Amino acid sequence: MGLWDSRKLAELAREDFERAWRESAELAQGGSLPELGGRGRAHPVFELIQKLREAYLELGFEEVVNPIFIEEKEVRRQFGTEGMAVLDRCFYLGGLPRPNVGIDAERAEKLRSSGVDAEKLRRVLHEYKKGRFTGDELAHRVAEAASLSTGEALRLLREHFPELERLAPEAGSLTLRSHMTSGWFLTLQALYGKRRLPLKLFSVDRCFRREQREDATHLRSYHSASCVVMGEVSLETGREVASAVLERLGFREFRFLPDEKQSKYYAPSTQTEVYAKHPERGWVEVATFGMYSPAVLSLYGIEVPVMNLGMGVERLAMLLAGVRDVRELVYPQFYAEWRLSDAEIAEMLTLVEVPESPEGRELGRAIARAVEEHGNAKAPCRVLAYEGRIGGRHARVWLVEEEAGKRLAGPAALNVVAVHEGSVIAFPPGEVRGVPRVSCAEAVGMRFAARVERAALAGESHLRDRVGMAKSLGDINLELDPVARNYITSREKKIKVGGPVFLSMVAELV
Repeated sequence: MGLWDSRKLAELAREDFERAWRESAELAQGGSLPELGGRGRAHPVFELIQKLREAYLELGFEEVVNPIFIEEKEVRRQFGTEGMAVLDRCFYLGGLPRPNVGIDAERAEKLRSSGVDAEKLRRVLHEYKKGRFTGDELAHRVAEAASLSTGEALRLLREHFPELERLAPEAGSLTLRSHMTSGWFLTLQALYGKRRLPLKLFSVDRCFRREQREDATHLRSYHSASCVVMGEVSLETGREVASAVLERLGFREFRFLPDEKQSKYYAPSTQTEVYAKHPERGWVEVATFGMYSPAVLSLYGIEVPVMNLGMGVERLAMLLAGVRDVRELVYPQFYAEWRLSDAEIAEMLTLVEVPESPEGRELGRAIARAVEEHGNAKAPCRVLAYEGRIGGRHARVWLVEEEAGKRLAGPAALNVVAVHEGSVIAFPPGEVRGVPRVSCAEAVGMRFAARVERAALAGESHLRDRVGMAKSLGDINLELDPVARNYITSREKKIKVGGPVFLSMVAELV
C-alpha cells in the first residue's frame, strides 16, 4: 500500500534522525499527479460558520477579528470578583526561556579539540540570548560559526550544551481568549467615539478553555459566533437578533429564560438563555445574550449600552447534525466510527485493464452481450461477438468452445459483482442485491479488449485468452482499493467472487 517501509524508516529515525531525514528525501515525492476538480466535502462546523456569517451580514452586521491573546489584567477587569474563577479556565501562554549559556575554560577546550572556534560560538549564543534571532535559526547560526553541517551543529549542541535540552517552558501573564467577550471589550474601547452609533459587529472565531479533559460535551477549543450592538439598545434587541439569526438556520420557535449563572460582565438580571424547538429533541438551549455591565463598560471608557449575543458553533452543529458526541463531530478522523457505505466500496472496485478507445470499450461490452445471448450454446461452437475497427485495424472477435458436451461459457460468466452489506459478492443474474458494479463477462471482456487494442498497435494478427475457474478479483480483471479491503477485513465481511467462468476469446486482426 505504501511507497516505503515505515517500520524500518521509523527505527532509523529514532536511532539517527539526521541520517533518516537525509536518506529519505527521495521518497518524499511519489511522482503521480492527483486528479483535480469536482466538489469536495465541507466540515460541518465550518459549513455552519459560513451560514452564520451570511446571516449576520444579511442583518447588517460588520465582521471584525477580536484579539485572541488577552492579558490577565483584562480578564480581572471584566469579571471583577469572578476573575480568579474565570482565569482558572484560561490557558496561560508560555515559552522556553533564552538561557545564558556560558563557555568556561573547560568547555572552550573541548570545543577547540573538536575543531570549533569557541569565541565565534560564544557570540552566536549571546545573540540568541538577546533574542536577535529565533530558536529555529540556532542550528543554522551554529553551523555557520563552526563550519559544520546543520546535522553536525545539532549534535554539537546536544553534546556540549545539554542544558538546552533540559529547558522548561515558563508562563507569563498572557492568556488565550476563553470567551469572545474578552476581546469585545477591547474592540469596543478602540471604536467608541470613532464610529457612529448604533454599531453592529460580529465575529465567528475560536476560543480556548482549559478543560480537565475532553469528552462528549467538552472541547479545549471551540468556536463562538458572537455579536454586539452598541448604542441605545435593550434586551429586546437580543431577542430580535437571536430570533433573526436562528431563523436563518431553520429554527422557528424560541423561548427566552433568565439565566441563573449571572456572569459579572453582564448587568444584573439581564443574562438570558435562548431555547429553540428542535423537531426531535424538543426545546434545546442554543444561545445566551445580555446587556454588558455599565460598571465594566465604564472601565473601558464606554458610556452607552451594549447588547452581546453568543452561540457555541459546535453545540449548534451537533444539534443540526443529530450528533451526541462533539468529538465525533469535530474530529471524526479520531473519534467517529469508520464507516464505508456499499456505494463507497463499489467506487473503489475497479477494472485492472481497461480499453483506451471508444471502439475498445464497445468490444468489451459486445463480449458481455454475446455471453448473455449465447452462453448456453453447446460445444463445439464458435460465436462472432464483434467485428469492426480497433487501433486502425479490422478486428473480428469470437467466443469459442471446442470440447464437446460443454457450454460456450461457464455458469459464473454472467454473475454480477456487487457490494452488499459491506461484502463484495458475485451474484447470479436475477438475484443481485446491494450496489451492482459489473458482470464477470464484461470485466474479462474489457481486459481482452484492452489486449486487442495493444495487439493491433503492435502489428499482431492473432490473440487468444481464456478465463477458467475464477478464485479472486484479479482472475476477472477487478481490483479493490486497499482502503476498502482493510475495511472489509476489519468488519469480518467477505470477498466472494469465485466460480466457473470458463470463457475463451479469440481475435483476428487484419
